[in-house]
Amino acid sequence: MKKIILIISVVFVAILGFFGLRFYNKYLGNNVEKEGFVLIPHHSSYKQVLDSISPFIKNQDNFASIADDKNLKDNYKPGRYELKSGMNNREITNMIIAGNQTPNSFRIKDFDDVYQMVGRVTKKTEIDSAKFVKKLDEIAVKKGYKNAEDLKKYFFNNTYDFFWTVTPKEFFEKFESDYKDFWTAERIEKEKQSGLTRDQIYALASLVYKETGGKPDEQKTVAGLYINRYKKGMKLQSDPTVIYAVNKANNFTQKIKRVYYKYLKEPSPYNTYANKGIPPGPICIVDKNSLNAVLDAEKNNYIFMCADPARPGYHKFTDNDAEHARNAKAYQDWLDSRQIK
Repeated sequence: MKKIILIISVVFVAILGFFGLRFYNKYLGNNVEKEGFVLIPHHSSYKQVLDSISPFIKNQDNFASIADDKNLKDNYKPGRYELKSGMNNREITNMIIAGNQTPNSFRIKDFDDVYQMVGRVTKKTEIDSAKFVKKLDEIAVKKGYKNAEDLKKYFFNNTYDFFWTVTPKEFFEKFESDYKDFWTAERIEKEKQSGLTRDQIYALASLVYKETGGKPDEQKTVAGLYINRYKKGMKLQSDPTVIYAVNKANNFTQKIKRVYYKYLKEPSPYNTYANKGIPPGPICIVDKNSLNAVLDAEKNNYIFMCADPARPGYHKFTDNDAEHARNAKAYQDWLDSRQIK
């Protein structure tokens, strides 16, 4: 009798263990076979959702069963979802129902124009670049501008987090908010004291950024120099504006490592060798340091600067013609010695 009871007990425990294991695997066990990101576009069918998830999970039937229990079919949210090792079916399903996306990091660099930026940004968004640009153009027109390129001053060179499903409207509103936060009462007062318009400040900031490569060390010095030239009625003669003008005329397909005399005649309002005054707009997306450098420009007497071959990325400054000529000759000789064309 005892033997029969023992056998029954063992069988009972085995059955409990079997169904317990099945319950555990179905509800609580790891069902992620490989880590990665699941993309669920807007207007996806439920089958497409399951198909997107299937390459990442071990047991598709278990997942489908839990998904049905939680009515995922009528509640899934579009987005980019990260599946990590150790996640169970309930966690995966709850994440998609709640719309708990994993954001992407977007590096907004010193792009020459807004369209270059959009081309890079939309590699990490659901919407394609053509539709993104169209919406930004519409936003620009509503603000009284011609097109998206006129929105350049709203964007800052920095790293931002956005969801894969970000819309152009949401994208722009993030930067517009950042723009408004930057222009504090203190900075607006400095803007008034500078005697420059905001567009001129952004244009100068872009020159400062390009001349310094974004390094803050010399930015206030460079800003002071450009303001000196502007106030004296001198041409700014900034090489980056020539490069920008030539590149813009060629749809930014040409790379220029050295500014030759032939480029100085490029017929563009941005070419500060051909035109006096400050360019009509920024030649790149700027960072906040460059804007602050213009607002807090160094008070100096410099009107000339030349790249310093002894300190790559830095410059020699002077207010003397002859000294500048020597500095320029030394730099040209350095370029020639390295056969930089």
